[in-house]
Amino acid sequence: MSDTVQSAGWRTKLSGAALVVSILAVIWFAAAALGTKYGLWGWQFGLGTMTIGWGPPIAFIATGLAGIALIVGFIKSPRTQPVILGLAALLIALMLLFRLIGFGAQAASLPPIHDIQTDWDDPVRFSDTLLAQRKSADAMNPVEDDPVIPEAPGIEDRWPGMGGRHVSEVQEEAEQERVEDGETVPPAYDRPIEPVYFDQSPGEVAAYALRIAENRGWDIFTKPEMGEDVEQTMLEATVTSGWFGFRDDVAVRIRSVEGATRVDMRSISRVGLSDLGVNAKRVSSFLSELQDRADGRLEP
Repeated sequence: MSDTVQSAGWRTKLSGAALVVSILAVIWFAAAALGTKYGLWGWQFGLGTMTIGWGPPIAFIATGLAGIALIVGFIKSPRTQPVILGLAALLIALMLLFRLIGFGAQAASLPPIHDIQTDWDDPVRFSDTLLAQRKSADAMNPVEDDPVIPEAPGIEDRWPGMGGRHVSEVQEEAEQERVEDGETVPPAYDRPIEPVYFDQSPGEVAAYALRIAENRGWDIFTKPEMGEDVEQTMLEATVTSGWFGFRDDVAVRIRSVEGATRVDMRSISRVGLSDLGVNAKRVSSFLSELQDRADGRLEP
């Protein structure tokens, strides 16, 4: 019996070590995100180096070690403790690995843009005060009426043909089905990014918009005017992501147009080339909720 216990001992230690490595891998990714959020290092290091650069090798090592530990745990009795530990380690490691694979697939399927709005012909413009605040916060992405995707080797490698293209054109393409190599590719975004119309006055619609923004926990920068006599107003806010603490700025333009109230919206990231579809999802979900609450429509 002592020989059996001894044999199980080293296999249990291997499984335990694999579990520790998997847990440390989780801590690694959490540290990359939270360290960025709380200013211990820049987002280029936290996201670019720690997560995208070193993250996949760490996840593969954790998965490989856990797989070996689980196989060794099944070789002979006693199996219970080494198999349980090895299985736990493998599940944690696979969770990380699949998360990274999904992140990479998502990044590849979305265009390299970070500025989304409902009207590029008449752009939604931020106030000078918010633009100054972005500048003081070292926002790397400029706010432009007709932004263009930069031309750089790295961009061309990941997104061939995108360099030098207008963001407005790329956004429009991302909202539609397209055919590639004879196959139909679904839209990159869940729904078109388009304005919403209402029968209520701009001031009344603004009250709904402000309530939705506050309920979502956005930091309100400019509160819109409210009341029946208001013909045009603006809501501005900053949205901070949970893990990395990335900040995006939002502007909701509410005005009277052709006998109806039209709502346009813009959302732009302060840093990063691709927003992984976050801004498009934010604009779509906000306007969809506003449409539902205030009985809006997609036509004037």
